Amino acid sequence: QLQASGGGLVQAGGSLRLSCTFSGSSFTRYAWGWFRQAPGKERVFVAAATRSGGSTEYLDSVKGRFTICRDNGKKTVYLQMNSLKPEDTATYYCAAAQTILTVPVRTRPDDYPYWGQGTLVTVSS
Repeated sequence: QLQASGGGLVQAGGSLRLSCTFSGSSFTRYAWGWFRQAPGKERVFVAAATRSGGSTEYLDSVKGRFTICRDNGKKTVYLQMNSLKPEDTATYYCAAAQTILTVPVRTRPDDYPYWGQGTLVTVSS
């Protein structure tokens, strides 16, 4: 149900926008997250938003550089990544969880039952 895209090779300081397209129904009932996994490391939280989009959270190292947002008409969630650094190199995964409106931002992988296939981001120095 989730299709991630937008990864690629970029030089340090550059930008990429990752997309995660939802093919199911009731897109607006879902909260969304982005996670990343570098080779040999565990999957870690990067950014997340509540179902309403009114609250967001970010990994400290990406605050001010990454932005999570959504387009309900296109049923797509984005991760805009600016000022990329070599340490941002990883496979990025989008994730979704159907929630009620009062649920706060979710930052744990276990909070999300639905996952995209991952898109590789490589930042060269």
